Amino acid sequence: MASPLSSLSSTSSSLFHHTFTGGSKVPIPFPNKTAHFFVFAQKKAKKTRKIILKEDVADVGKQGQLLDVKAGFYRNFLLPLGKAQLVTPQLLKEMKIEEERIEAEKRRVKEEAEQLALIFETVGPFKVKRKGGKGKQIFGSVTAQDLVDIIKAQLQRELDKRIVDLPEIRETGEYIAELKLHPEVTARVKLNVSAN
Repeated sequence: MASPLSSLSSTSSSLFHHTFTGGSKVPIPFPNKTAHFFVFAQKKAKKTRKIILKEDVADVGKQGQLLDVKAGFYRNFLLPLGKAQLVTPQLLKEMKIEEERIEAEKRRVKEEAEQLALIFETVGPFKVKRKGGKGKQIFGSVTAQDLVDIIKAQLQRELDKRIVDLPEIRETGEYIAELKLHPEVTARVKLNVSAN
């Protein structure tokens, strides 16, 4: 008794023989090997775009930042809202020039702050007079605004009182105040408090 599989293969081979050999009765030998086919699934290529942000975008980045984002995110969100631009060699060149200009400006501002700090430190102690009480006590205290007003009167320089770091002054004596003129430059100014 023949197995159903062998009978199926013999009928299919005879059909093949009949169909492709034109009905001739000469048998064509069929290889008795099983063929193996492998199917590989291809991953989709990640399509990304190199962009530069024109403004801050939440959870993405800050203005002027170079990023790689998915093409659809750029095409559907960033481009229509005008928040990003594709990076080109010309754009990279312009960015480099702009960065150099900004760095030169930062150096210039820092140098000015260092010169101003030198002026403040060499002028000598700024004198503050307050109404005196018992011993070394004074009425009230000396505030940052008082120091700003004295500097303006003596040196004709406008300062913001928020850059002045002043210890609590409630007695006569000599104190040191710090003026934060630049994130990297701090001037130490002597302050002489005396009673009337």
